[in-house]
Amino acid sequence: MRYELFVGLRYLRARRSERFISLLTLISILGVMIAVVTLNVAIAVMTGFEEVFRDRLLGLHSHIELVRPASYLRGYDELAARLEKRDDVKTASPALAGQIILTAGSRVTGVLVRGIDPGRSHVDLQSYLQQGRLSALGERTPVVVDGRPLQLPGIIIGDRLATKLRVKPGDALQAVSPIGSPTAVGIVPRIRRFAVVGIFDSGMREYDSGLVFLGLADAQRFFGIGKVATSIEITVDDVGDARDIAEEIQRAVGERYLVEDWTRLWPNLFAALRLEKTVYFLVLLLMVMIAAFNIVSTLIMVVMEKRKDIAVLRSMGASRGGIRLIFLLKGWVIGAVGTLCGVVIGYVLALALQRYQFIELPEGVFPVSTVPVSISPLYFGLVALASLAICCLASIYPARQAAKLHPVDVIRYE
Repeated sequence: MRYELFVGLRYLRARRSERFISLLTLISILGVMIAVVTLNVAIAVMTGFEEVFRDRLLGLHSHIELVRPASYLRGYDELAARLEKRDDVKTASPALAGQIILTAGSRVTGVLVRGIDPGRSHVDLQSYLQQGRLSALGERTPVVVDGRPLQLPGIIIGDRLATKLRVKPGDALQAVSPIGSPTAVGIVPRIRRFAVVGIFDSGMREYDSGLVFLGLADAQRFFGIGKVATSIEITVDDVGDARDIAEEIQRAVGERYLVEDWTRLWPNLFAALRLEKTVYFLVLLLMVMIAAFNIVSTLIMVVMEKRKDIAVLRSMGASRGGIRLIFLLKGWVIGAVGTLCGVVIGYVLALALQRYQFIELPEGVFPVSTVPVSISPLYFGLVALASLAICCLASIYPARQAAKLHPVDVIRYE
């Protein structure tokens, strides 16, 4: 063992007369550990929220969307089949989007309607359904309206919208299209009844109160636009590759179509989440820097206490670099021990939050009822590297001051 490492480790163990310095060393380790734990848990929670929002949005939307600007898609079956032949495409299904007005008695509200083919659509609506089933969109549902039995096409609505309109599965809704049909007496709005066949809860207020689903064929008949679609919704195996795949599809289909991946469909939301996580990382990294000041003060105290030892080592032939390395090693060990303990405790705490979910969130504010946690080895590694780097930098100044001591001056005045 090199003498620098031996002496550096020896200075970590205090003698009876140096208990105060030993206490400072312990406080420095605890400071680094607490800062690393806080940073790791905060990043895990922020990553969890980002993944929850992403999964909820992608559960109701596609990874990639192909549209034709200012026009409907015709011949979408052939185009979707061509896209599905690609190795990097999982599914490709047509969809028709529009806006309608729903009425139930005297209650009226405007919503966004999406027409999907339940047999081909990627939409994971079934997992969000509180009542009903997705396949009912392609069927006729028997209901009684004003004492008359009718067979109506199905509609699936959000739970907040159901509460607002005071309807449940089996009830009838009246839909009004703002785009009417031209007649001899003018424009007459399109009106049709639908039967509520399902109620979903996505956890997102805007979707649960303003989004409804129809069968694709029913939506086409209601809007009276024939066999067309507004988009082809594409899913891929890895959402992280969606941008690259979208660019390849764009080159393949040409400029007549516009292809956008999910990161461009909601850029503001995910940019805000990433920015928030970055700000949290930088702010909490200041805690590590504060803990690093404890390392500086501890090493300075050790240098002042060990002036005689430094003078003796220099007199025995130790170089300035060797003296510098002794105190650098002491600071590095303090930082490494604090960082390692912080990573382990942070992982255990994040795992406990993920498994037992004992912190509840206000209902209706977030899409989940408990704090979401996502443990990423990458972020844990980045936190550990940042902590070690800061602790190493904090050790440089005291080590340089120790190396500058002249043994003659120390022996003369001691």
